[in-house]
Amino acid sequence: MSARADATRRRLFEATLKLATDRGLVGLTVDEIAAEAGVAKGTVYYNFGSKDGLIDALLRYGVGQLADRLRAGTAPADPVEALESQVDGALRFIAEYPGFSQILVSEMWRTPGQWHETLTLLREEIISIVKEQLQRIADAGRLPDGVQIPTAAAGLFGTLLVVALDWQVFQRQRSRDEVRESVMVLIRGLAK
Repeated sequence: MSARADATRRRLFEATLKLATDRGLVGLTVDEIAAEAGVAKGTVYYNFGSKDGLIDALLRYGVGQLADRLRAGTAPADPVEALESQVDGALRFIAEYPGFSQILVSEMWRTPGQWHETLTLLREEIISIVKEQLQRIADAGRLPDGVQIPTAAAGLFGTLLVVALDWQVFQRQRSRDEVRESVMVLIRGLAK
């Protein structure tokens, strides 16, 4: 993808987020999204085919960005510190794109949501990153016997999203470090 096409997609991503944060995805029109992004309506159709195509791409793009932040946090040698780095990366992303997180939570748990199939695949991508890190902690002998890694990964991801959204909506005065510590208390209580 060319730098220009990527810049256009990013503008459309940010415009859709801005509008959807206030009103949700369902009521948005292509005209509104294009106007907010400063592009012609045809640009949306050219790049995505439809509003649904744009939303699908928005979800994929946003989760891809979140996944990249999570993967970047796996560098520390200590697996619990690496998980803390991942949590911090996710919180940075959520602070940067609170609207995306709201969309992700509302669409992910809507039954059945219009983008359920896409979100199922994207959820699995994120959960697999968290599972890998939790497996590292388990392999180091630092998780109690009987912890089910897939369930723990889903629980951690869900907790992280809900705690981060609570921070963005109701507790903006809290620092990212405080919020990270709130999430990590769960892990540190579990990890040996």
